[in-house]
Amino acid sequence: MLRLELTGITKQYPAVRAVDGVSLQVAPGEIHAVLGENGAGKSSLMKVIYGAVQADAGEMRFDGQPVRVASPAQARSLGISMVYQHFSLFDTLTAAENVWLGLDAGSTLPQVTARITEVASTYGLDVDPARPVHSLSVGEKQRVEIVRALLTQPQLLILDEPTSVLTPQAVDKLFVTLRRLAAAGCSILYISHKLDEIRTLCHRCTVLRGGRVTGVVRPADESNASLSRLMIGSDTPALRPRTATQGNTVLAVQSLSLPRQDPFGTDLQGITFELRAGEVLGVAGVSGNGQQELLAALSGEDPRAAPGSIRLRGQDIAGAGPRQRRALGLHFVPEERLGRGAVPGLSLAQNTLLTRTEAVSRAGWVAPARVRALADRLIARFKVKAGGSQVNASSLSGGNLQKFIVGREIDANPALLIVAQPTWGVDVGAAALIRDELLALRDAGCALLVVSEELDELFQLSDRLIVIAQGRVSPALPVAQASLDTIGQWMSGLWPQATASAAPAA
Repeated sequence: MLRLELTGITKQYPAVRAVDGVSLQVAPGEIHAVLGENGAGKSSLMKVIYGAVQADAGEMRFDGQPVRVASPAQARSLGISMVYQHFSLFDTLTAAENVWLGLDAGSTLPQVTARITEVASTYGLDVDPARPVHSLSVGEKQRVEIVRALLTQPQLLILDEPTSVLTPQAVDKLFVTLRRLAAAGCSILYISHKLDEIRTLCHRCTVLRGGRVTGVVRPADESNASLSRLMIGSDTPALRPRTATQGNTVLAVQSLSLPRQDPFGTDLQGITFELRAGEVLGVAGVSGNGQQELLAALSGEDPRAAPGSIRLRGQDIAGAGPRQRRALGLHFVPEERLGRGAVPGLSLAQNTLLTRTEAVSRAGWVAPARVRALADRLIARFKVKAGGSQVNASSLSGGNLQKFIVGREIDANPALLIVAQPTWGVDVGAAALIRDELLALRDAGCALLVVSEELDELFQLSDRLIVIAQGRVSPALPVAQASLDTIGQWMSGLWPQATASAAPAA
Protein backbone atom coordinates (compact mmCIF):
# COMPACT_ATOMS: atom_id res chain seq x y z
CA MET A 1 0.00 0.00 0.00
CA LEU A 2 1.29 3.44 -0.88
CA ARG A 3 1.70 6.09 1.81
CA LEU A 4 0.79 8.93 -0.59
CA GLU A 5 -0.74 8.79 -4.06
CA LEU A 6 -1.60 11.86 -6.12
CA THR A 7 -3.47 11.56 -9.40
CA GLY A 8 -3.99 14.45 -11.81
CA ILE A 9 -3.54 17.22 -9.22
CA THR A 10 -4.17 20.65 -10.76
CA LYS A 11 -4.02 24.12 -9.21
CA GLN A 12 -4.87 27.24 -11.22
CA TYR A 13 -4.08 30.77 -10.08
CA PRO A 14 -5.33 33.85 -11.95
CA ALA A 15 -2.08 34.37 -13.89
CA VAL A 16 -0.65 30.86 -14.04
CA ARG A 17 -1.43 27.16 -13.76
CA ALA A 18 1.02 26.31 -10.99
CA VAL A 19 0.29 22.56 -10.93
CA ASP A 20 -0.86 20.87 -14.11
CA GLY A 21 -2.12 17.29 -13.82
CA VAL A 22 0.64 16.05 -11.49
CA SER A 23 0.69 12.41 -10.37
CA LEU A 24 3.05 11.26 -7.62
CA GLN A 25 3.51 8.09 -5.59
CA VAL A 26 5.41 7.72 -2.31
CA ALA A 27 5.81 4.39 -0.53
CA PRO A 28 6.15 3.89 3.25
CA GLY A 29 9.75 4.43 4.28
CA GLU A 30 10.67 6.10 0.99
CA ILE A 31 12.70 9.30 0.76
CA HIS A 32 11.29 10.90 -2.38
CA ALA A 33 12.78 14.05 -3.87
CA VAL A 34 10.75 16.69 -5.68
CA LEU A 35 13.04 18.65 -7.97
CA GLY A 36 12.33 21.65 -10.15
CA GLU A 37 13.44 25.19 -10.87
CA ASN A 38 11.87 28.13 -9.05
CA GLY A 39 8.27 28.52 -10.16
CA ALA A 40 8.02 24.89 -11.33
CA GLY A 41 5.12 24.18 -8.97
CA LYS A 42 6.89 22.39 -6.11
CA SER A 43 5.65 24.68 -3.34
CA SER A 44 2.09 24.76 -4.67
CA LEU A 45 2.03 20.97 -4.85
CA MET A 46 3.33 20.64 -1.28
CA LYS A 47 0.71 23.13 -0.07
CA VAL A 48 -2.00 20.98 -1.63
CA ILE A 49 -0.68 17.90 0.18
CA TYR A 50 -0.46 19.83 3.47
CA GLY A 51 -3.92 21.40 3.09
CA ALA A 52 -2.69 24.99 2.89
CA VAL A 53 -4.38 25.36 -0.52
CA GLN A 54 -7.05 23.30 -2.24
CA ALA A 55 -6.54 21.57 -5.58
CA ASP A 56 -8.94 22.44 -8.40
CA ALA A 57 -8.85 18.89 -9.77
CA GLY A 58 -7.33 15.50 -9.05
CA GLU A 59 -7.35 12.96 -6.25
CA MET A 60 -5.16 12.42 -3.19
CA ARG A 61 -4.94 9.12 -1.31
CA PHE A 62 -3.18 8.68 2.03
CA ASP A 63 -2.50 5.14 3.25
CA GLY A 64 -4.82 3.93 0.51
CA GLN A 65 -7.79 6.07 1.53
CA PRO A 66 -9.07 8.99 -0.57
CA VAL A 67 -8.70 12.25 1.37
CA ARG A 68 -9.27 15.93 0.75
CA VAL A 69 -7.06 17.76 3.21
CA ALA A 70 -8.87 20.98 4.09
CA SER A 71 -6.28 22.49 6.44
CA PRO A 72 -2.81 21.98 7.89
CA ALA A 73 -4.46 20.95 11.17
CA GLN A 74 -6.22 18.12 9.35
CA ALA A 75 -2.95 17.18 7.65
CA ARG A 76 -1.21 16.94 11.01
CA SER A 77 -4.04 14.78 12.36
CA LEU A 78 -3.42 12.39 9.45
CA GLY A 79 0.30 12.30 10.23
CA ILE A 80 1.56 14.81 7.66
CA SER A 81 4.05 17.48 8.79
CA MET A 82 5.77 20.13 6.70
CA VAL A 83 8.71 22.48 7.09
CA TYR A 84 8.20 25.47 4.81
CA GLN A 85 11.01 27.31 3.04
CA HIS A 86 9.31 30.53 4.20
CA PHE A 87 8.64 30.04 7.86
CA SER A 88 5.34 30.17 9.72
CA LEU A 89 6.47 31.37 13.14
CA PHE A 90 5.18 34.11 15.45
CA ASP A 91 8.00 36.59 16.04
CA THR A 92 6.77 37.71 19.46
CA LEU A 93 6.72 34.18 20.92
CA THR A 94 9.60 31.97 21.99
CA ALA A 95 10.73 28.95 20.03
CA ALA A 96 9.07 26.64 22.58
CA GLU A 97 5.78 28.57 22.43
CA ASN A 98 5.75 28.36 18.64
CA VAL A 99 6.28 24.61 18.76
CA TRP A 100 3.64 24.24 21.48
CA LEU A 101 1.03 25.92 19.30
CA GLY A 102 1.49 23.28 16.63
CA LEU A 103 1.03 20.30 18.95
CA ASP A 104 -1.93 18.63 20.62
CA ALA A 105 -3.48 20.54 23.49
CA GLY A 106 -2.61 17.76 25.96
CA SER A 107 1.05 18.82 26.30
CA THR A 108 2.20 21.51 28.73
CA LEU A 109 4.79 24.12 27.80
CA PRO A 110 7.44 22.66 30.16
CA GLN A 111 6.88 19.21 28.62
CA VAL A 112 7.25 20.63 25.12
CA THR A 113 10.38 22.52 26.14
CA ALA A 114 11.96 19.31 27.43
CA ARG A 115 11.01 17.45 24.22
CA ILE A 116 12.51 20.21 22.09
CA THR A 117 15.81 19.94 23.95
CA GLU A 118 15.82 16.15 23.58
CA VAL A 119 14.91 16.09 19.87
CA ALA A 120 17.27 18.95 19.02
CA SER A 121 20.13 17.09 20.69
CA THR A 122 19.27 13.83 18.93
CA TYR A 123 19.14 15.48 15.52
CA GLY A 124 22.13 17.75 15.96
CA LEU A 125 20.01 20.90 15.67
CA ASP A 126 21.01 23.76 17.97
CA VAL A 127 17.71 25.21 19.27
CA ASP A 128 17.25 27.31 22.41
CA PRO A 129 13.58 26.86 23.44
CA ALA A 130 13.55 30.11 25.46
CA ARG A 131 14.67 32.46 22.69
CA PRO A 132 12.09 34.78 21.12
CA VAL A 133 11.74 34.07 17.41
CA HIS A 134 12.34 37.71 16.48
CA SER A 135 15.90 37.35 17.81
CA LEU A 136 16.69 34.33 15.61
CA SER A 137 18.51 34.34 12.30
CA VAL A 138 16.95 32.70 9.23
CA GLY A 139 18.95 29.56 9.87
CA GLU A 140 17.91 29.32 13.50
CA LYS A 141 14.25 29.77 12.54
CA GLN A 142 14.54 26.88 10.13
CA ARG A 143 15.89 24.66 12.90
CA VAL A 144 12.84 25.53 15.03
CA GLU A 145 10.57 24.54 12.12
CA ILE A 146 12.37 21.22 11.65
CA VAL A 147 12.17 20.38 15.36
CA ARG A 148 8.49 21.33 15.44
CA ALA A 149 7.76 18.97 12.56
CA LEU A 150 9.73 16.10 14.06
CA LEU A 151 7.94 16.41 17.42
CA THR A 152 4.66 15.42 15.74
CA GLN A 153 6.14 11.98 14.88
CA PRO A 154 4.89 12.23 11.30
CA GLN A 155 4.06 9.43 8.89
CA LEU A 156 4.83 11.78 6.00
CA LEU A 157 7.40 14.53 6.52
CA ILE A 158 7.75 17.28 3.91
CA LEU A 159 11.08 19.10 4.04
CA ASP A 160 11.72 22.20 1.92
CA GLU A 161 15.46 23.02 1.66
CA PRO A 162 16.25 21.56 5.11
CA THR A 163 20.06 21.65 4.90
CA SER A 164 20.61 25.23 3.78
CA VAL A 165 21.63 26.24 7.32
CA LEU A 166 23.75 23.28 8.37
CA THR A 167 27.47 22.55 8.35
CA PRO A 168 28.63 19.53 6.30
CA GLN A 169 29.02 17.57 9.53
CA ALA A 170 25.48 18.49 10.64
CA VAL A 171 24.11 17.53 7.21
CA ASP A 172 25.66 14.09 7.58
CA LYS A 173 24.04 13.73 11.00
CA LEU A 174 20.66 14.88 9.69
CA PHE A 175 20.87 12.34 6.85
CA VAL A 176 21.51 9.58 9.40
CA THR A 177 18.37 10.70 11.24
CA LEU A 178 16.26 10.87 8.07
CA ARG A 179 17.38 7.40 7.05
CA ARG A 180 16.49 6.16 10.53
CA LEU A 181 13.04 7.74 10.23
CA ALA A 182 12.57 6.15 6.84
CA ALA A 183 13.67 2.75 8.14
CA ALA A 184 10.95 3.06 10.81
CA GLY A 185 8.34 3.58 8.08
CA CYS A 186 8.14 7.37 7.85
CA SER A 187 7.88 8.66 4.27
CA ILE A 188 9.80 11.81 3.40
CA LEU A 189 9.16 14.28 0.60
CA TYR A 190 12.45 16.10 0.17
CA ILE A 191 12.70 19.38 -1.75
CA SER A 192 16.22 20.57 -2.44
CA HIS A 193 18.23 22.28 -5.15
CA LYS A 194 21.37 20.47 -4.01
CA LEU A 195 21.67 17.73 -6.58
CA ASP A 196 24.44 15.91 -4.71
CA GLU A 197 22.16 15.63 -1.67
CA ILE A 198 19.33 14.21 -3.73
CA ARG A 199 21.60 11.64 -5.37
CA THR A 200 23.05 10.64 -1.99
CA LEU A 201 19.89 10.53 0.11
CA CYS A 202 16.78 9.92 -1.98
CA HIS A 203 15.36 6.68 -3.33
CA ARG A 204 13.34 8.25 -6.15
CA CYS A 205 12.90 11.70 -7.62
CA THR A 206 9.97 13.36 -9.38
CA VAL A 207 11.05 16.28 -11.58
CA LEU A 208 8.70 19.19 -12.31
CA ARG A 209 8.96 21.82 -15.02
CA GLY A 210 6.26 24.39 -15.66
CA GLY A 211 3.87 22.62 -13.28
CA ARG A 212 4.14 19.26 -15.07
CA VAL A 213 6.06 16.07 -14.37
CA THR A 214 9.01 15.71 -16.76
CA GLY A 215 10.40 12.52 -15.28
CA VAL A 216 10.55 10.09 -12.37
CA VAL A 217 14.04 8.71 -11.85
CA ARG A 218 16.32 6.95 -9.40
CA PRO A 219 18.77 9.69 -8.36
CA ALA A 220 21.55 7.19 -7.72
CA ASP A 221 21.44 6.31 -11.42
CA GLU A 222 21.65 9.95 -12.56
CA SER A 223 24.37 12.56 -12.75
CA ASN A 224 24.06 16.20 -11.71
CA ALA A 225 24.04 17.12 -15.38
CA SER A 226 21.21 14.75 -16.27
CA LEU A 227 19.10 15.93 -13.34
CA SER A 228 19.71 19.54 -14.38
CA ARG A 229 18.59 18.79 -17.93
CA LEU A 230 15.37 17.22 -16.66
CA MET A 231 14.77 20.22 -14.42
CA ILE A 232 15.59 23.19 -16.65
CA GLY A 233 15.57 21.60 -20.10
CA SER A 234 19.25 22.35 -20.76
CA ASP A 235 22.68 22.11 -19.20
CA THR A 236 23.45 24.41 -16.27
CA PRO A 237 25.38 27.48 -17.42
CA ALA A 238 29.05 27.26 -16.49
CA LEU A 239 30.61 29.97 -14.36
CA ARG A 240 32.81 32.39 -16.30
CA PRO A 241 36.58 31.82 -16.07
CA ARG A 242 38.21 33.37 -13.01
CA THR A 243 40.39 36.31 -14.04
CA ALA A 244 40.32 38.43 -10.88
CA THR A 245 42.71 41.36 -10.61
CA GLN A 246 42.73 42.81 -7.11
CA GLY A 247 43.01 46.54 -6.56
CA ASN A 248 43.12 48.87 -3.59
CA THR A 249 41.49 48.17 -0.23
CA VAL A 250 37.78 49.01 -0.36
CA LEU A 251 36.60 47.78 3.06
CA ALA A 252 38.81 47.73 6.14
CA VAL A 253 37.45 46.37 9.41
CA GLN A 254 39.81 46.84 12.34
CA SER A 255 39.24 45.47 15.87
CA LEU A 256 35.46 45.70 15.55
CA SER A 257 33.92 44.76 18.89
CA LEU A 258 30.26 45.27 19.71
CA PRO A 259 28.18 44.00 22.63
CA ARG A 260 25.01 42.29 21.58
CA GLN A 261 21.90 44.47 21.38
CA ASP A 262 19.61 41.49 21.85
CA PRO A 263 19.99 39.32 24.98
CA PHE A 264 20.10 36.24 22.72
CA GLY A 265 22.47 37.77 20.19
CA THR A 266 26.21 37.35 19.79
CA ASP A 267 28.97 39.73 20.89
CA LEU A 268 31.39 40.70 18.13
CA GLN A 269 34.95 40.32 19.37
CA GLY A 270 37.92 42.01 17.71
CA ILE A 271 36.85 41.38 14.11
CA THR A 272 39.57 42.36 11.65
CA PHE A 273 39.75 41.83 7.89
CA GLU A 274 40.26 43.69 4.64
CA LEU A 275 38.52 43.43 1.28
CA ARG A 276 40.01 44.69 -1.97
CA ALA A 277 38.53 45.87 -5.24
CA GLY A 278 38.07 43.00 -7.68
CA GLU A 279 37.91 40.40 -4.91
CA VAL A 280 35.26 38.15 -3.38
CA LEU A 281 35.75 37.49 0.33
CA GLY A 282 33.54 34.66 1.53
CA VAL A 283 32.29 34.43 5.12
CA ALA A 284 31.40 30.91 6.28
CA GLY A 285 29.75 29.99 9.55
CA VAL A 286 26.88 28.23 11.24
CA SER A 287 23.84 30.47 11.53
CA GLY A 288 23.69 32.46 14.77
CA ASN A 289 27.42 32.96 15.31
CA GLY A 290 27.47 36.71 14.76
CA GLN A 291 26.56 37.00 11.08
CA GLN A 292 23.52 39.17 11.79
CA GLU A 293 25.46 41.47 14.10
CA LEU A 294 28.35 41.81 11.63
CA LEU A 295 26.03 42.56 8.71
CA ALA A 296 24.13 45.15 10.77
CA ALA A 297 27.41 46.89 11.67
CA LEU A 298 28.63 46.88 8.05
CA SER A 299 25.32 47.96 6.47
CA GLY A 300 24.78 50.82 8.92
CA GLU A 301 21.75 49.37 10.68
CA ASP A 302 23.84 49.26 13.85
CA PRO A 303 25.86 52.53 14.04
CA ARG A 304 27.52 51.80 17.42
CA ALA A 305 30.91 50.77 16.02
CA ALA A 306 33.91 52.61 17.43
CA PRO A 307 35.34 55.40 15.26
CA GLY A 308 37.84 54.05 12.75
CA SER A 309 36.75 50.41 13.09
CA ILE A 310 34.99 50.38 9.69
CA ARG A 311 36.45 52.23 6.71
CA LEU A 312 35.09 52.37 3.16
CA ARG A 313 37.71 53.42 0.60
CA GLY A 314 39.67 55.08 3.40
CA GLN A 315 36.70 57.00 4.82
CA ASP A 316 35.55 56.29 8.37
CA ILE A 317 31.92 55.11 8.12
CA ALA A 318 31.58 53.54 11.57
CA GLY A 319 28.91 56.06 12.61
CA ALA A 320 27.25 56.48 9.21
CA GLY A 321 23.72 55.27 8.50
CA PRO A 322 22.61 53.01 5.61
CA ARG A 323 21.69 55.94 3.31
CA GLN A 324 25.10 57.60 3.77
CA ARG A 325 26.89 54.33 3.11
CA ARG A 326 24.81 53.70 -0.02
CA ALA A 327 25.76 57.14 -1.31
CA LEU A 328 29.42 56.09 -0.92
CA GLY A 329 28.84 52.96 -3.02
CA LEU A 330 27.95 50.30 -0.43
CA HIS A 331 24.95 48.16 -1.38
CA PHE A 332 23.53 45.35 0.74
CA VAL A 333 21.36 42.26 0.15
CA PRO A 334 19.89 41.01 3.47
CA GLU A 335 19.12 37.35 4.10
CA GLU A 336 15.39 37.97 4.72
CA ARG A 337 13.72 38.50 1.36
CA LEU A 338 10.24 39.51 2.50
CA GLY A 339 10.13 42.31 5.03
CA ARG A 340 13.74 43.51 4.60
CA GLY A 341 14.83 42.86 1.05
CA ALA A 342 11.38 43.65 -0.29
CA VAL A 343 8.04 44.90 1.02
CA PRO A 344 5.50 42.11 0.36
CA GLY A 345 2.52 44.37 -0.39
CA LEU A 346 4.36 46.66 -2.80
CA SER A 347 4.87 46.05 -6.51
CA LEU A 348 8.26 45.11 -7.91
CA ALA A 349 8.47 48.58 -9.43
CA GLN A 350 7.81 50.21 -6.05
CA ASN A 351 10.36 47.92 -4.41
CA THR A 352 13.11 49.30 -6.60
CA LEU A 353 12.71 52.58 -4.70
CA LEU A 354 13.96 50.97 -1.49
CA THR A 355 17.57 51.29 -2.66
CA ARG A 356 17.53 52.96 -6.09
CA THR A 357 16.99 56.67 -6.62
CA GLU A 358 17.48 57.15 -10.37
CA ALA A 359 13.75 57.78 -10.82
CA VAL A 360 13.54 60.28 -7.94
CA SER A 361 14.21 63.96 -8.53
CA ARG A 362 16.17 66.15 -6.10
CA ALA A 363 12.87 67.61 -4.98
CA GLY A 364 11.63 64.12 -4.11
CA TRP A 365 9.27 63.62 -7.07
CA VAL A 366 9.01 60.05 -8.36
CA ALA A 367 8.81 59.40 -12.11
CA PRO A 368 6.54 56.31 -12.34
CA ALA A 369 7.46 55.50 -15.94
CA ARG A 370 11.17 55.43 -15.06
CA VAL A 371 10.47 53.26 -12.01
CA ARG A 372 8.59 50.75 -14.14
CA ALA A 373 11.31 50.81 -16.79
CA LEU A 374 13.96 50.02 -14.18
CA ALA A 375 11.92 47.13 -12.77
CA ASP A 376 11.22 45.79 -16.28
CA ARG A 377 14.95 45.89 -17.04
CA LEU A 378 15.76 43.94 -13.87
CA ILE A 379 13.07 41.36 -14.64
CA ALA A 380 14.48 40.82 -18.13
CA ARG A 381 18.17 40.88 -17.20
CA PHE A 382 17.86 38.47 -14.29
CA LYS A 383 15.18 36.25 -15.87
CA VAL A 384 12.66 36.85 -13.10
CA LYS A 385 9.44 34.90 -13.63
CA ALA A 386 6.77 37.46 -12.75
CA GLY A 387 3.58 38.85 -14.24
CA GLY A 388 5.21 42.21 -14.87
CA SER A 389 6.65 45.04 -12.81
CA GLN A 390 3.28 45.85 -11.23
CA VAL A 391 2.76 42.53 -9.42
CA ASN A 392 3.34 42.47 -5.66
CA ALA A 393 6.61 41.07 -4.35
CA SER A 394 4.66 38.54 -2.28
CA SER A 395 3.33 36.89 -5.46
CA LEU A 396 6.76 35.68 -6.58
CA SER A 397 8.34 32.37 -5.66
CA GLY A 398 11.24 32.65 -3.23
CA GLY A 399 13.85 32.07 -5.89
CA ASN A 400 12.42 34.60 -8.32
CA LEU A 401 12.14 37.24 -5.62
CA GLN A 402 15.76 36.55 -4.69
CA LYS A 403 16.84 37.09 -8.30
CA PHE A 404 15.01 40.43 -8.34
CA ILE A 405 16.50 41.66 -5.04
CA VAL A 406 20.05 40.58 -5.84
CA GLY A 407 19.67 41.97 -9.35
CA ARG A 408 18.47 45.32 -8.03
CA GLU A 409 21.72 45.76 -6.09
CA ILE A 410 24.05 44.32 -8.75
CA ASP A 411 22.50 46.61 -11.35
CA ALA A 412 23.39 49.64 -9.18
CA ASN A 413 27.11 49.06 -10.01
CA PRO A 414 28.26 49.36 -6.38
CA ALA A 415 31.83 49.82 -5.22
CA LEU A 416 31.14 47.35 -2.38
CA LEU A 417 28.38 44.74 -2.42
CA ILE A 418 27.59 42.82 0.75
CA VAL A 419 25.38 39.80 0.07
CA ALA A 420 23.85 37.46 2.65
CA GLN A 421 22.79 34.01 1.39
CA PRO A 422 22.76 35.01 -2.30
CA THR A 423 21.22 31.78 -3.63
CA TRP A 424 19.35 30.38 -0.62
CA GLY A 425 16.45 28.28 -1.93
CA VAL A 426 17.27 29.13 -5.56
CA ASP A 427 17.33 26.46 -8.29
CA VAL A 428 20.56 25.49 -10.02
CA GLY A 429 19.88 27.53 -13.15
CA ALA A 430 19.00 30.69 -11.24
CA ALA A 431 21.89 30.12 -8.83
CA ALA A 432 24.30 29.91 -11.76
CA LEU A 433 22.91 33.16 -13.17
CA ILE A 434 23.29 35.00 -9.83
CA ARG A 435 26.81 33.67 -9.27
CA ASP A 436 27.85 34.57 -12.80
CA GLU A 437 26.55 38.12 -12.33
CA LEU A 438 28.38 38.41 -9.02
CA LEU A 439 31.64 37.31 -10.61
CA ALA A 440 31.09 39.72 -13.50
CA LEU A 441 30.69 42.50 -10.92
CA ARG A 442 33.93 41.40 -9.26
CA ASP A 443 35.72 41.37 -12.62
CA ALA A 444 34.51 44.95 -13.17
CA GLY A 445 36.36 46.00 -10.02
CA CYS A 446 33.66 45.72 -7.33
CA ALA A 447 34.58 44.36 -3.90
CA LEU A 448 32.17 41.67 -2.72
CA LEU A 449 31.60 40.29 0.77
CA VAL A 450 29.50 37.11 0.52
CA VAL A 451 28.05 35.63 3.71
CA SER A 452 26.69 32.15 3.08
CA GLU A 453 26.09 28.84 4.81
CA GLU A 454 26.46 27.06 1.45
CA LEU A 455 30.10 26.00 1.49
CA ASP A 456 30.03 24.82 -2.13
CA GLU A 457 28.84 28.27 -3.13
CA LEU A 458 31.58 30.01 -1.17
CA PHE A 459 34.22 27.80 -2.79
CA GLN A 460 32.83 28.60 -6.24
CA LEU A 461 32.67 32.35 -5.70
CA SER A 462 35.39 33.34 -3.28
CA ASP A 463 38.99 34.34 -3.77
CA ARG A 464 39.59 34.15 -0.01
CA LEU A 465 37.57 32.76 2.90
CA ILE A 466 37.11 33.69 6.54
CA VAL A 467 34.99 31.85 9.10
CA ILE A 468 32.87 33.46 11.81
CA ALA A 469 32.26 31.51 15.01
CA GLN A 470 31.07 32.79 18.40
CA GLY A 471 31.50 36.38 17.28
CA ARG A 472 35.13 35.99 16.19
CA VAL A 473 36.59 35.60 12.71
CA SER A 474 39.33 33.29 11.58
CA PRO A 475 42.38 34.28 9.55
CA ALA A 476 41.70 34.70 5.84
CA LEU A 477 42.59 31.69 3.73
CA PRO A 478 42.96 31.64 -0.06
CA VAL A 479 40.40 29.25 -1.53
CA ALA A 480 43.16 27.26 -3.22
CA GLN A 481 44.53 26.41 0.24
CA ALA A 482 41.15 25.62 1.85
CA SER A 483 39.14 22.40 2.00
CA LEU A 484 35.55 21.62 2.96
CA ASP A 485 36.78 19.60 5.93
CA THR A 486 39.00 22.40 7.22
CA ILE A 487 36.36 25.08 6.86
CA GLY A 488 33.78 22.77 8.45
CA GLN A 489 36.03 22.37 11.50
CA TRP A 490 36.70 26.11 11.67
CA MET A 491 32.93 26.70 11.71
CA SER A 492 33.02 25.18 15.21
CA GLY A 493 35.61 27.78 16.23
CA LEU A 494 38.48 25.32 15.92
CA TRP A 495 41.13 27.28 14.08
CA PRO A 496 44.53 26.78 15.80
CA GLN A 497 46.68 29.68 16.91
CA ALA A 498 49.47 28.34 14.75
CA THR A 499 47.27 28.86 11.71
CA ALA A 500 46.48 32.42 12.79
CA SER A 501 50.11 33.38 12.80
CA ALA A 502 50.94 31.63 9.55
CA ALA A 503 47.92 32.60 7.47
CA PRO A 504 48.03 35.48 4.97
CA ALA A 505 46.84 38.80 6.35
CA ALA A 506 43.15 39.42 5.77
